[in-house]
Amino acid sequence: MANHPGGYAHPGIVPANGLAHVRGTTDRPLLEATIPAFLAEVVRRHGARDAAVFRQPGVRWTYAEFARAVDRLAAGLLSIGVYRGDRVGIWAPNRPEWLLTQFATARIGAILVNINPAYQSSELEYALNKVGVKALILAPRFKASDYAGTIAALAPELATSAPGRLQAARLPALRAVIELGPKPIPGAFAFDAVMKRGTAGVRARLDAITAMLEPDDDINIQFTSGTTGAPKGATLSHRNILNNAISTARAMRLRPGEALCIPVPLYHCFGMVLGTLAAASYGVKMVFPGEGFDAGETLAAIAAERCNGVHGVPTMFSAMLDHPDFARHDLSCLRTGIMAGAPCPEPLMRRVMTEMHCREITIGYGMTETSPISFQTAVDDPVAERVSTVGRIQPHAECRVVDPEGRTLPVGAKGELVTRGYLVMKGYWGDPERTAEAIRGGWMHTGDLATIDAQGYARIVGRIKDMLIRGGENVYPAEVEEFLGTHPAIAQAQVFGIPDPKMGEEVAAWVILRPGAQLGAEELRDWCRGKIAHFKIPRHVRFVAEMPLTATGKPQKFRMQEAMMAELGIRAEA
Repeated sequence: MANHPGGYAHPGIVPANGLAHVRGTTDRPLLEATIPAFLAEVVRRHGARDAAVFRQPGVRWTYAEFARAVDRLAAGLLSIGVYRGDRVGIWAPNRPEWLLTQFATARIGAILVNINPAYQSSELEYALNKVGVKALILAPRFKASDYAGTIAALAPELATSAPGRLQAARLPALRAVIELGPKPIPGAFAFDAVMKRGTAGVRARLDAITAMLEPDDDINIQFTSGTTGAPKGATLSHRNILNNAISTARAMRLRPGEALCIPVPLYHCFGMVLGTLAAASYGVKMVFPGEGFDAGETLAAIAAERCNGVHGVPTMFSAMLDHPDFARHDLSCLRTGIMAGAPCPEPLMRRVMTEMHCREITIGYGMTETSPISFQTAVDDPVAERVSTVGRIQPHAECRVVDPEGRTLPVGAKGELVTRGYLVMKGYWGDPERTAEAIRGGWMHTGDLATIDAQGYARIVGRIKDMLIRGGENVYPAEVEEFLGTHPAIAQAQVFGIPDPKMGEEVAAWVILRPGAQLGAEELRDWCRGKIAHFKIPRHVRFVAEMPLTATGKPQKFRMQEAMMAELGIRAEA
């Protein structure tokens, strides 16, 4: 593992032959290791350094302490029958147990299944059954979501089951529910009780199990919504996410002993790859301000822990900059981080660089299916490029801009961005057809429209898919449309995005009611609450008699968008 942490490798190579086709540097070999082998090396190098600080519960670990806690949980999971290849779901906000679970499942070769904390009952049921989750770790509740109550309703058999022996009609693969906190619901294990089962005798088995694992093993499933409505389980390997984490850490020039503030959610690649794994690769302290994002708590955490980097989507940085207590916090310790997850406005980027002292902030672009980052700006890129592009290609990645027939376009031409290399996912779990649609000839088709200039800098200029991004969360209209169509009063629904100064985009819907049916906008939103994630619920609803259609009968969403924007007084320039 001599090639693991080291110096900085420049992330980009310029296009050749005038074509929008770039390949990342390969001067450093890829790391061929598993996550537990990686953590063991990190502990060897940085065991005495601070590893993680969770400010709300007041938990603080060194890397050595963290690794010991990981082993206790890994052994505890073994003791309740979780083995290599089993799927373990985690449905919780940013808590210490999330971080332990990420590394403990990898220690025994179990596959971590990330479940969005905003999911409601129907989404949870689908996700658990799609990938056959055997054990589910959950928080009792978060904000308005009652996780324990939701799982009890989906699996009423829990109430009369011994912990670890669930047989539920609606969740046939699920055997164990593990709840954070001291008083789990009937039929569930307490998380701490599972930790206590990780005795020395069981821990003695761990090294032999770890030695059998391979870098290319499936180790993580992350759900990303599909345009056909049903979420897809992007399946990633140790090799995928470890190498992506190391590359992004190098691009930020992270150094041992620095601190990285991670207010982004752990369930997403942003938190668990670009945050935790990237920090660990250089012995960096991970700082978690709270269970969910709060601008004031994040500013306080940066100042108190003297963070050198901070991650966030643009709306998070805006909220911090505009917080009434912003000037009270000493942020002079900051220098870097990643802004990603949504288009990053140039004025905001410049404010982050000056007012937050993040002069070496980087922009990242990618997708869950590419582990996630394929392009990233460098800390020494010209400011003009750092505020207007998503940077240059990452090491060991290859990207092209292509036309609809798959031909590589010239430099500067707009087309679909496709990606190839170690970073491309293994596939969508249990979905060979949609995997084949997404990965063709080894190339991951992103669905994003991009350009690549003569210096290798990429710009994302649009989306082929009609996905919209609300506050960093991807919303797929087809998924919301399918859900709205289940309302007994709705005959047809079309969903699209309209610009919003705070969230980037907001969800809008045009709805045709069934004959004789009556429904109001707020009534519809109330019906959605508790059934789909809050960020998917349409903020703007218009009831219409008909939809604008093309000659072939396809809905013209751009006309709906224009009409809705005019009605709301939103200019096209927004």
